[in-house]
Amino acid sequence: MARYPRPRSALLPMLHLVQSVQGYVSSAGVALCAEELNLTKAEVGAVVTFYTMFKRRPAGEYLISVCTNTLCGFLGGEEIYAAVQEQLGIHHDQTTDDGKFTLEHAECLAACDYAPVVTVNYEFYDQQSVESTTALVDALRAGDRPAPTRGAPLCSFRETSREIAGFSEADRAATALVGPSVGEPSIAGLRLATQRGERAPAGGASATAGKDA
Repeated sequence: MARYPRPRSALLPMLHLVQSVQGYVSSAGVALCAEELNLTKAEVGAVVTFYTMFKRRPAGEYLISVCTNTLCGFLGGEEIYAAVQEQLGIHHDQTTDDGKFTLEHAECLAACDYAPVVTVNYEFYDQQSVESTTALVDALRAGDRPAPTRGAPLCSFRETSREIAGFSEADRAATALVGPSVGEPSIAGLRLATQRGERAPAGGASATAGKDA
């Protein structure tokens, strides 16, 4: 709490911490945050229901998010989502009976350059297909944790929530730096602009153009 200038600034990490313990944010969790931060339960509840990362029902060990927005959907995201639904026997925002998987379709995972994209507990698996994604689910079901395409190694949903709350273990924090964070698709435009000798307009030129208009 001491790291935040105002108590209410701690609300988001506190909610993630609650989720790391409960596997979701319960009514009791909302009440706890409200009491600790001197907020109303309505204020806390408004935040919980606004952000999709906060779950109102117990989430599985692995939260599988399939992007079905325009580019990912066009390149196969819809087919991937349909295949995983059939594979797990669940639909959007549902959890398997064994508590292993929760499935959701995502409107955007902010990785259009790697479309179609799937995340597991918010770790990226890029340029997926029906075959690669169903194989990923099979591996998770068998107890394996395939390495994400980039970023930190995969961990459970509760462990992920604890990390987002700011409580990473030292060894886990170190391994988070091992995986690649930027790939060729992300910098393809930069490389092309460099080859062509193109540069962004200077700030002064943009401001002048705006005034002239």
